[in-house]
Amino acid sequence: MNEGLGATLLSITTIAAFLLAAGGIYLIVKGNERGKGVLMIVAAAVAMANVAIWSI
Repeated sequence: MNEGLGATLLSITTIAAFLLAAGGIYLIVKGNERGKGVLMIVAAAVAMANVAIWSI
């Protein structure tokens, strides 16, 4: 699955996961949206787990 469209989708998912994690950290540090920040970090972890599974 690491050829063509599959590799592109895994790359996009990885980028999205890093952006989700960065946004979650920002919301936690900012202080007023901590619950949403934690959910964004959890969503990033789930996306990275999916990328790890599909990369095998």
